[in-house]
Amino acid sequence: MRSTVAILTDSCASIPEDMIKQLNIEIVPYYVHRGTEIIRDLVDMTREEFFRWLATAKELPKSATPGPGDYLAAFQRLAKRAREIVTVCMTSKGSGAYQAATVAKEMAAKELPDLRIEVVDTLQVAMCHGWSAIEAARAALAGASLEKVVERAKEVARKSTMIQTADTLRYLYMGGRIGRATHLVGTLLNIKPLIGMEDGVITPLGQARSRRQAYRKMVEIMAQKVGLGARIKIGYVHAAAPEEAEKLRSIVEPNFDCQESLITELSLALGVHTGPGTVGLGFFPV
Repeated sequence: MRSTVAILTDSCASIPEDMIKQLNIEIVPYYVHRGTEIIRDLVDMTREEFFRWLATAKELPKSATPGPGDYLAAFQRLAKRAREIVTVCMTSKGSGAYQAATVAKEMAAKELPDLRIEVVDTLQVAMCHGWSAIEAARAALAGASLEKVVERAKEVARKSTMIQTADTLRYLYMGGRIGRATHLVGTLLNIKPLIGMEDGVITPLGQARSRRQAYRKMVEIMAQKVGLGARIKIGYVHAAAPEEAEKLRSIVEPNFDCQESLITELSLALGVHTGPGTVGLGFFPV
């Protein structure tokens, strides 16, 4: 069935590229400013090249939100193949994308009056944001109405949980995205902080003395959320650390009934704030 509802999201959703094509999801790139150079997230530079450079960077690059013009251009492209658009944005409390998309929606109302556009604030980031867009796209492809697609995007975002760990919180701190986890910045180098997202803001979930301990703590947090053995869909994210993502997967999956499982790499715009070596997951109960 050909869907009349198109799904638009941004590069921070960190959805695997083959899935973006398969589900016909349109992506608006974030921007990364490296000195005077402006890089379109996932367009102008590979993740491998960027994270290799970031590990040696003396000055942290800055990420920038796509503007209303970027979203309007995406709406214009999508209007050629769809009558309705659902735009799935990362948390409005950590980015201006939701506001930019909302402004673009008002602009499109004058230029494309027959086009219906809904903008969803997931209050999530990374694969939790990604799952919301993925499940919305699947609902659209199954022939769901605009209202049902929006409902599915919101439901998945509401049920999703993000947990990440990194070798350092330096990147989050320097980028001003530390949220409620500021007190973890001064932890010793051998401590692995765990962070999550609560009501759209980065929040501390604890700490561990090694990566393996951190991964086991992730399982404990997941069990508290949904119970051991629960049916879930899960995405593992990493920044230049695929082997660690596989290790995390091997520790998590014996404890849950994983209906769908994937590994993906964070977008450049998120990697700016987490730094190379970050590993985490985003999941929701089925």
